[in-house]
Amino acid sequence: MPRPWRLLPTPTGTPFTFFYATVLVVTSLIAEYADPALVHALHQGSSTDVAHLVGTPALVLLASALWVAGGVGSPYALGLLLVLTALERRIGGRRTAGVFLLGHVLATLATEIPVGLAVLAGHLPDSSLHRLDYGISFGVAASVGALAGLLSPWLRWPILLGFGGMLVDDLIAFTDPMANWGHLLSLAIGVATWPVVRRWRRAERAGPAVGPGRGRTATTAV
Repeated sequence: MPRPWRLLPTPTGTPFTFFYATVLVVTSLIAEYADPALVHALHQGSSTDVAHLVGTPALVLLASALWVAGGVGSPYALGLLLVLTALERRIGGRRTAGVFLLGHVLATLATEIPVGLAVLAGHLPDSSLHRLDYGISFGVAASVGALAGLLSPWLRWPILLGFGGMLVDDLIAFTDPMANWGHLLSLAIGVATWPVVRRWRRAERAGPAVGPGRGRTATTAV
């Protein structure tokens, strides 16, 4: 029997997704209703631009994932709820967080390091070191790629082709090429995790038999 409520996170069934979504709702409300100067300062302080990555990399890599560019009405916000819930039900909360962070961190570094090198080479102005860059979209894209590897082929390939096609369309539009390339890279990172996430899923399925001791704005990633 279909259980549509399992599509959404719960505090007991998918605690990581539920807690993370709650945090994002709070930060989105702050972004919507707080003083604009304060919001800009918070976004700037959380930005994974080159200057921040050189000075406080761990802090901004985590802080940048606490904001949803576009607010809770963003397609990526809905995607986070559905995709992370489905992934967490299959591989567990800590592993889901690991997949999300893997895509978020690697795609951020892969898009920002070239900016820093281009500035050093004189191809970009120094102001490029301070581009505003925050959001959840890299992590969501990686999670989509990882989840696809756990689905039946009749569902896996339409999701990958549909989502990947949307990302290619965004890249062709050329409104924010750095973020657009980052989204495609994140999706590829998620696909690359298939051998690992499939092993994790088998472990989750076999676990109960072990016993009770089993333990982004125009220049912003959306």
